[in-house]
Amino acid sequence: MMEYYARSPKTQTYLQHVAGVLSRVCRFASEAGRYSHDGALLQSVSEAAAEYHDLGKLAPENQRVLAGEVYAAKLPINHADAGAAFLLDDEHTSVLAAIAVASHHAGLPDIPSEMNREDAAFRDANIKDEIDSELSGYAALHARLVGGHSEFNNAFPSGDTSVFIRILLSCLVDADHSDAAGSLETEYIGLRASERLARLDEYVAELNETSSDSDERGQLRAKMYNVCRNIDISENIASCDSPVGTGKTTAVMAHLLAQSEKRRLRRIFVVLPFTNIIQQSVDVYRKALTLPGENPEEVVAELHHRAEFESEDVRQLTALWRTPIIVTTSVAFFETLAASRPSVLRRLHELSGSAIFVDEAHAALPAQLLPIAWRWMNILADEWSCYWVLASGSLNRFWESKEISMVARDVPSIVTKELQTSLDVFECSRIRYTHDLSAKSLDEFAEYVHRAPGPRLVILNTVQSAAVVANYFSDRFGREKIEHLSTSLTPNDRAVTLECVKKRLRAMRHKEGNQDWALIATSCVEAGVNLSFRSGFREIASLTSLLQAAGRINRDSEYDDAEMHLFRLTDDEMLKSNPGIKNAAAVLREFIEKNEQITPHLTTRAIEKEIKLYGLNSLHSELLRNETALDFPFVSKNFIVIDSDTRIVVVNAELAERIKHKGASWRELQRQSVQIARYKLKELGVCPITDNGEIYFWKLGYDDFIGYMAGVLNAKEV
Repeated sequence: MMEYYARSPKTQTYLQHVAGVLSRVCRFASEAGRYSHDGALLQSVSEAAAEYHDLGKLAPENQRVLAGEVYAAKLPINHADAGAAFLLDDEHTSVLAAIAVASHHAGLPDIPSEMNREDAAFRDANIKDEIDSELSGYAALHARLVGGHSEFNNAFPSGDTSVFIRILLSCLVDADHSDAAGSLETEYIGLRASERLARLDEYVAELNETSSDSDERGQLRAKMYNVCRNIDISENIASCDSPVGTGKTTAVMAHLLAQSEKRRLRRIFVVLPFTNIIQQSVDVYRKALTLPGENPEEVVAELHHRAEFESEDVRQLTALWRTPIIVTTSVAFFETLAASRPSVLRRLHELSGSAIFVDEAHAALPAQLLPIAWRWMNILADEWSCYWVLASGSLNRFWESKEISMVARDVPSIVTKELQTSLDVFECSRIRYTHDLSAKSLDEFAEYVHRAPGPRLVILNTVQSAAVVANYFSDRFGREKIEHLSTSLTPNDRAVTLECVKKRLRAMRHKEGNQDWALIATSCVEAGVNLSFRSGFREIASLTSLLQAAGRINRDSEYDDAEMHLFRLTDDEMLKSNPGIKNAAAVLREFIEKNEQITPHLTTRAIEKEIKLYGLNSLHSELLRNETALDFPFVSKNFIVIDSDTRIVVVNAELAERIKHKGASWRELQRQSVQIARYKLKELGVCPITDNGEIYFWKLGYDDFIGYMAGVLNAKEV
């Protein structure tokens, strides 16, 4: 029999690829589906889609390319159309499977618009007639090569259709990409929740024995851990409102492990704000949760920013959700839920049956995205067996707002009222807030900061402002008195800087080292970072940002006179304002002018006031309407956590070369790259290193002090 191919030139036969994809999709759909009432439907439509997804590759024109007889950059005939046509005909109808096949390269469509095309729905109009005339021949050849074992199920899910379709496509795309890459079907490392909980208990006990916390602080942390670990929650969404420094990182993880054992969950996600430094949480979890004989990196995945690629040349760099514990950012997590592109959706099927810890939930998303995100949380909780904990030291209970939550839902706290009262009393004595909102020049600001006792933390609203201030302070006071931390540094360099900062702070606690120094940073240090300075300075932004920044000041109550200062800088060409925080800053300013006491209990009022004063704008209702209508491109395009078109940029020349030659891993890419706005790359003449323009190399100045901003500032000076 003549050989037919699925990949060129002659690298994989059609039979091998279909069998490989079918095997993987059966596994993915089975694992995801056992947590859903629609699991059987997911299994059957996934299998049908997998079997026929490449039916169009049997076209003679495509086979000549795949066999290496002729060269073409892409196949001459859209190979997805034949599979979609086959699954839409009267004999084999499975509309959901057809949608998955039609979308496995092109992405999910606007379903209402497709339906308006009637008999051309989900088809490539340019080749429809040609494919229809040849379809019976392709089907007969497929049956001869593969056998044709799938059943054709034209049912629709009992639950939400939009989430079901995304998970369906996720199963197909992950199976397709994994097989094409030749990935072995290895066994995933299991969550082993009870064993990891026992290991975490040991870690926390050891930590308590060596802790230098005051008696009251230590007792509160121990009580927090035990209460969260042992509380019995039956709802699928819970909250944790706990001040900074109370051990939320380990306490909530203990709770999630206990719930995972009870609910038989398979994975835990820790979702941190999009600007956060996640290295500290990753380090804690790797130390506390890795069992004997395991590789910590294979137990706890560290995903700093989105990395997903369509091109076969760089698909191996896509960051997937396959470890038992995943620490990632709000951007990567929630934009995956909203996605329509195959490369982004590829990992979504791993989410069902997971426990999800949204830490610093107040900063996870802009207000206008909360209604649709809350909708997804509810669907995943109720239909896909996900368990959510929304936590923060300044938690705004957004689900209680009628503008955000259409349906009331009981969200119990995993912290008892008695413990909450004790934590609040302790928190109120920790810090004093002060403000001077007269706009200051750099000279004036330097004097203002220098008058406060050190060590000092200064937080700016933009990466560029932080770099400008850090450079200025370094020149004026000496480099040895200034540290800088922002996302202009790679994760590797952020980790080094963060360790240096911690070392200096530890020396302070032991009455060693010089107190006269400052850390200049962006909001990336506001959450999930265990740092404690004597004086803090926060450029005016939102109330929650101020509260979170204050969480890095006098964290363990070691100072009697700690202050958190709110300030403004004069706008100029170099000190850039952030228009995205204008409304939130206005609400905070109103609280200050009315002499409101700054406490975490103001946060829910703050978000309600923002909504009432400025509205959610029409986007929130448009997102909900189009999500319900299954307009996937609209939701994907408009659900933007950070309103910036960024690209992954590698700063290491040797790594850039290996990426060109497919010799790098996604972990290396994550650790040695930054994200830079596309317009800035174009403005500065920075070129991509991959043919499809997905990854760039930073040839301008980069250093371990202000990162890629060294090149940006040099270019501006020139």
